[in-house]
Amino acid sequence: MDLAHGVSIQIHLETYVEQEGTTEKHVFDEPGTLVQVGDTLYIRYREVDPAAGTDYPVTLKLRGDGSVQLARGASDADTHLRLHFANERRILTRYRTPYGDIPVETVTPRLDVRLTEAPLSGEIYIEYELLANGEHLGNYRMRLQFSV
Repeated sequence: MDLAHGVSIQIHLETYVEQEGTTEKHVFDEPGTLVQVGDTLYIRYREVDPAAGTDYPVTLKLRGDGSVQLARGASDADTHLRLHFANERRILTRYRTPYGDIPVETVTPRLDVRLTEAPLSGEIYIEYELLANGEHLGNYRMRLQFSV
Protein backbone atom coordinates (compact mmCIF):
# COMPACT_ATOMS: atom_id res chain seq x y z
CA MET A 1 0.00 0.00 0.00
CA ASP A 2 1.49 3.33 -1.07
CA LEU A 3 0.98 5.71 1.85
CA ALA A 4 3.02 8.43 0.15
CA HIS A 5 0.07 9.14 -2.14
CA GLY A 6 -2.58 8.75 0.55
CA VAL A 7 -5.15 6.10 1.37
CA SER A 8 -8.82 6.53 2.16
CA ILE A 9 -9.69 5.51 5.73
CA GLN A 10 -12.76 5.42 7.94
CA ILE A 11 -12.42 7.22 11.28
CA HIS A 12 -14.24 6.67 14.56
CA LEU A 13 -13.48 9.44 17.08
CA GLU A 14 -14.62 9.72 20.69
CA THR A 15 -13.75 12.74 22.80
CA TYR A 16 -14.47 13.33 26.47
CA VAL A 17 -14.32 16.77 28.05
CA GLU A 18 -14.34 17.09 31.85
CA GLN A 19 -14.86 20.66 33.05
CA GLU A 20 -16.17 21.91 36.38
CA GLY A 21 -17.50 18.52 37.46
CA THR A 22 -19.37 17.67 34.25
CA THR A 23 -18.35 15.36 31.40
CA GLU A 24 -19.34 15.73 27.76
CA LYS A 25 -18.88 12.97 25.20
CA HIS A 26 -18.68 13.64 21.46
CA VAL A 27 -18.61 10.93 18.79
CA PHE A 28 -17.72 11.38 15.13
CA ASP A 29 -17.66 8.81 12.32
CA GLU A 30 -16.04 10.39 9.29
CA PRO A 31 -14.12 9.46 6.16
CA GLY A 32 -10.49 10.56 6.11
CA THR A 33 -7.10 10.17 4.49
CA LEU A 34 -3.84 8.70 5.74
CA VAL A 35 -0.58 9.94 4.17
CA GLN A 36 3.04 9.19 5.07
CA VAL A 37 5.83 11.74 4.55
CA GLY A 38 9.20 10.47 5.80
CA ASP A 39 8.68 9.01 9.27
CA THR A 40 5.53 11.09 9.89
CA LEU A 41 1.95 9.92 9.34
CA TYR A 42 -0.81 12.43 8.66
CA ILE A 43 -4.46 11.64 9.35
CA ARG A 44 -6.80 14.20 7.79
CA TYR A 45 -10.58 14.42 8.14
CA ARG A 46 -13.40 16.88 8.69
CA GLU A 47 -15.11 17.08 12.07
CA VAL A 48 -18.76 17.74 11.18
CA ASP A 49 -21.35 18.51 13.84
CA PRO A 50 -24.73 19.23 12.19
CA ALA A 51 -26.35 20.08 15.55
CA ALA A 52 -23.78 22.82 16.19
CA GLY A 53 -23.51 23.77 12.51
CA THR A 54 -19.73 23.29 12.49
CA ASP A 55 -17.40 21.71 9.96
CA TYR A 56 -13.70 21.88 10.86
CA PRO A 57 -10.76 20.41 8.97
CA VAL A 58 -8.58 18.36 11.35
CA THR A 59 -5.05 17.04 10.89
CA LEU A 60 -3.36 14.62 13.28
CA LYS A 61 0.39 14.43 12.76
CA LEU A 62 1.97 11.25 14.18
CA ARG A 63 5.70 11.90 14.41
CA GLY A 64 8.44 9.31 14.34
CA ASP A 65 9.51 10.34 17.88
CA GLY A 66 6.11 9.27 19.25
CA SER A 67 4.67 12.75 19.72
CA VAL A 68 1.37 13.84 18.18
CA GLN A 69 0.24 17.22 16.90
CA LEU A 70 -3.44 18.10 16.43
CA ALA A 71 -4.51 21.00 14.19
CA ARG A 72 -8.21 21.91 14.14
CA GLY A 73 -9.58 24.59 11.84
CA ALA A 74 -8.08 26.02 8.66
CA SER A 75 -4.66 27.62 9.18
CA ASP A 76 -5.91 30.86 7.58
CA ALA A 77 -9.23 30.95 9.50
CA ASP A 78 -10.19 33.19 12.44
CA THR A 79 -10.18 30.17 14.73
CA HIS A 80 -7.31 27.71 14.63
CA LEU A 81 -6.20 25.36 17.40
CA ARG A 82 -2.88 23.56 17.32
CA LEU A 83 -2.08 21.24 20.23
CA HIS A 84 1.06 19.18 20.80
CA PHE A 85 1.16 15.98 22.85
CA ALA A 86 4.15 14.04 24.17
CA ASN A 87 4.07 11.55 27.06
CA GLU A 88 4.66 13.19 30.45
CA ARG A 89 5.45 16.59 28.87
CA ARG A 90 4.00 20.07 29.21
CA ILE A 91 3.95 21.91 25.87
CA LEU A 92 3.04 25.55 25.19
CA THR A 93 1.17 26.51 22.02
CA ARG A 94 -1.40 29.06 20.83
CA TYR A 95 -5.12 29.07 20.13
CA ARG A 96 -6.06 31.67 17.53
CA THR A 97 -9.51 33.18 18.05
CA PRO A 98 -11.28 36.13 16.42
CA TYR A 99 -10.30 38.08 19.58
CA GLY A 100 -6.59 37.30 19.35
CA ASP A 101 -4.16 34.55 20.26
CA ILE A 102 -4.50 32.76 23.59
CA PRO A 103 -1.47 30.88 24.95
CA VAL A 104 -2.49 27.34 25.95
CA GLU A 105 -0.56 24.43 27.39
CA THR A 106 -1.11 20.71 27.19
CA VAL A 107 0.03 18.29 29.87
CA THR A 108 -0.12 14.71 28.58
CA PRO A 109 -0.10 11.96 31.22
CA ARG A 110 -0.96 9.28 28.64
CA LEU A 111 -0.35 8.94 24.91
CA ASP A 112 -0.69 5.59 23.10
CA VAL A 113 -0.36 5.02 19.36
CA ARG A 114 -0.94 1.54 17.91
CA LEU A 115 -0.66 0.80 14.20
CA THR A 116 -1.28 -2.42 12.29
CA GLU A 117 -0.14 -2.95 8.71
CA ALA A 118 -2.26 -5.89 7.56
CA PRO A 119 -5.00 -4.83 7.44
CA LEU A 120 -3.99 -1.18 7.79
CA SER A 121 -5.59 0.22 10.94
CA GLY A 122 -4.68 2.11 14.06
CA GLU A 123 -5.70 3.69 17.32
CA ILE A 124 -4.52 6.90 18.94
CA TYR A 125 -5.45 7.46 22.59
CA ILE A 126 -4.55 10.70 24.35
CA GLU A 127 -5.34 11.89 27.88
CA TYR A 128 -4.41 15.50 28.48
CA GLU A 129 -5.02 18.56 30.60
CA LEU A 130 -5.53 21.93 28.98
CA LEU A 131 -4.35 25.12 30.65
CA ALA A 132 -4.65 28.77 29.60
CA ASN A 133 -2.66 31.49 31.35
CA GLY A 134 -1.80 28.93 34.03
CA GLU A 135 -5.48 28.19 34.73
CA HIS A 136 -6.71 24.59 34.47
CA LEU A 137 -9.45 24.51 31.82
CA GLY A 138 -10.26 20.82 31.96
CA ASN A 139 -9.27 17.20 31.46
CA TYR A 140 -9.66 15.67 28.02
CA ARG A 141 -9.55 12.22 26.47
CA MET A 142 -9.47 11.42 22.79
CA ARG A 143 -9.65 8.00 21.13
CA LEU A 144 -9.33 7.91 17.37
CA GLN A 145 -9.61 4.57 15.56
CA PHE A 146 -9.10 4.20 11.82
CA SER A 147 -9.15 1.45 9.22
CA VAL A 148 -9.03 1.17 5.44
